Amino acid sequence: MPAGHAPQPSKRSAMSNLYREIFRAPGTKGFAAAGFVARLPIAMAPIGIVTMLSQTRGEYWLAGAVAAAFTLTNAFAAPQISRLVDRFGQSQLLTPTAAVSVLAFGALMLATRLDWPAWTLFASALLAAAMPSIPAMVRARWTEIFRDRPELNTAFAFESVADELVYIAGASLSVGLSVAVFPEAGLLASTVLLAAGMAAFVLQRGTEPMARTAQTGARRSAIALRPVQLVTAALVFVGAIFATAEISTVALTRELGQPDAASLVIGVYAIGSFVVGLILGALNLKAPLQRQLLAALSVVLLTTLPLLLVGSVPGLAGAIFLSGVAISPTFITAFGLIERRVPPEVLTEGVTWVMTGIGIGMALGAFVSGLVVDTFGPRSGFWVSVTAASLALLTVALGQRNLGEARTDAMGARRVPAE
Repeated sequence: MPAGHAPQPSKRSAMSNLYREIFRAPGTKGFAAAGFVARLPIAMAPIGIVTMLSQTRGEYWLAGAVAAAFTLTNAFAAPQISRLVDRFGQSQLLTPTAAVSVLAFGALMLATRLDWPAWTLFASALLAAAMPSIPAMVRARWTEIFRDRPELNTAFAFESVADELVYIAGASLSVGLSVAVFPEAGLLASTVLLAAGMAAFVLQRGTEPMARTAQTGARRSAIALRPVQLVTAALVFVGAIFATAEISTVALTRELGQPDAASLVIGVYAIGSFVVGLILGALNLKAPLQRQLLAALSVVLLTTLPLLLVGSVPGLAGAIFLSGVAISPTFITAFGLIERRVPPEVLTEGVTWVMTGIGIGMALGAFVSGLVVDTFGPRSGFWVSVTAASLALLTVALGQRNLGEARTDAMGARRVPAE
């Protein structure tokens, strides 16, 4: 080897070093682990409600409607909670809102078990929607530690992969428990994880971001920024793909005589997507983020098409695996756009609005696909996925110019050049 030339690390070791570096900062392992546990209910609760009610009440429309009531209300409540968090701090808001959500989930399970009237299901679901957006809270802590440092990009990539894994693995766990143990088991596990994870997260005060109260009245809401609007709209349709795949899978495996296979089929979403997401998070791609998002959504659309042709559980598992590969790239790129286009002082709210888009999509997807499955059969539900993927791609394609614009501050002035 020539003198003065050190051996170059392999791509695998370089990726490993990048992820290892962000966890050397004090407190990062603790809040990341607690945050992962606390956010599992984001995915577990909606599908847990669907599986619980579809088994006990036998009507997919009711199950989808109650799940939609929860996710849609949470989608609009979470940004308002995040706005208050930016002003008063995480510990002041997370404890009471999480407590309300835990108690309401308990009431929902009790109403299901005791066969209470349908309105009690909706009332409980609406109160449970007080659950705060943990992904936004975790990202705010990473930003506080690594603001304006290159490690922040790796931390954001890690969180995007964690979000994707939560949506896939959490849904699989919830369905598996409800089918294999008892109907309320999935939602019960979700509620326990919410209580435990939130308590552990709030107790870690050392990494909590400082409350920002200065000039709060003059700030624009993050949703007033065009990039936030476009990414949020696109992820509405991505969320619909999630919910549709879950409900259609539960219904189709039951029709095929293998209902226990639903959790395994949904779980294969995570395998390819998780690996692809980790690799992508460590790469330094040169293409503009808005173009990367367009490419990722093109793949999402293409990989929903095989779902229309499945006729067996192995075929369904293969099609679901294929459709999951592009999910992590979509998440990583979407949140990367938000984190580069939204000013730091409203980042928590901006990230929450994007999570809101996913929640709205899951709510609408659950309701629409439930109606389609009840009316036309389980296989027809996947047409909702194809339609949603097409609309997501169209939204980002039409918004390319706005997604490439420079960042503005919270007062509306342009201050950071675009890539």
